[in-house]
Amino acid sequence: MSIKEWFEDRRKITGLLKNSVERDSKDANETEKKKNLSIDYAKINRLWAQCDNCESLLYIRFLRENQSVCKECGYYLQMNSSDRIELPIDRDTWRPMDEDMYTLDVLQFHSENEIEEHLDSEDESYKDHITFYQIETGLTDAIQTGIGQLNGIPIALGVMDFKFMGGSMGSVVGEKITRLIERATAESLPVIMVCASGGACMQEGSFSLMQMAKIASALYIHQKDKKLLYISILTSPTTGGVTASFGMLGDIIIVEPKVYIAFVGKRVIEQTLGQKVIEYFQVTEHLFGHDLFDLIISRNLLKGALSELF
Repeated sequence: MSIKEWFEDRRKITGLLKNSVERDSKDANETEKKKNLSIDYAKINRLWAQCDNCESLLYIRFLRENQSVCKECGYYLQMNSSDRIELPIDRDTWRPMDEDMYTLDVLQFHSENEIEEHLDSEDESYKDHITFYQIETGLTDAIQTGIGQLNGIPIALGVMDFKFMGGSMGSVVGEKITRLIERATAESLPVIMVCASGGACMQEGSFSLMQMAKIASALYIHQKDKKLLYISILTSPTTGGVTASFGMLGDIIIVEPKVYIAFVGKRVIEQTLGQKVIEYFQVTEHLFGHDLFDLIISRNLLKGALSELF
């Protein structure tokens, strides 16, 4: 190789190295810019919520102060069970019951799709779903129960949480409600149940359906034998086995405005009957016109209205 050829090769190699360094530097700068400009959606979700009706962005702090009612359109957003407990219960009087009770995957349930996708895996089982929602909500199951005071009046309160698997009613939900009612009966306390559920838990099969009869039996003793008060408060949505059991067994049934209440959905009814049904026929205001409930009460008036009933 001549000296001239050697210098030519050196110049080419130097040029390639320079281009590579510039390209790597440019990529690194672009990555850093994207990192700086990336949106922290988790942080946004902790600070803001979007109205399901008008799609307005709502600052969560102000939304909680307004009891999860949209200031723009008056729409009632879903509340978690902890916030709902604060609505009627006096400060520092809440004593929870059965906080450590959790469900077991007795049937070792897997959906058909999950079996096809994970033939040799334990992933995506009912137990995994439960664990996910326990971490997500900080609850052991879809209800909180306990004893508290409402304007100084002792009450037994159960609050379902739709954020936990859609408020699915399984064995734990049924057992916690039954124990609450039995304690209220023994201590001669009124029972208030706040319902928000998609119905019985399909992953527990007949075990979940048995809860309907168990709760109804406890309520029979509470209401008929002991002549004690049971108030049912229906929030959106209340459907399925909850509607078919303790949701509709209240001595007084209270509903929030514009709540979706049903046993089965509109599509199933239309397919079964073979005819169209009117829009919004499963909403509070339409159902109230057919005497399905006793009272429609807004959230800001709920505590005062309840204390007037005792």
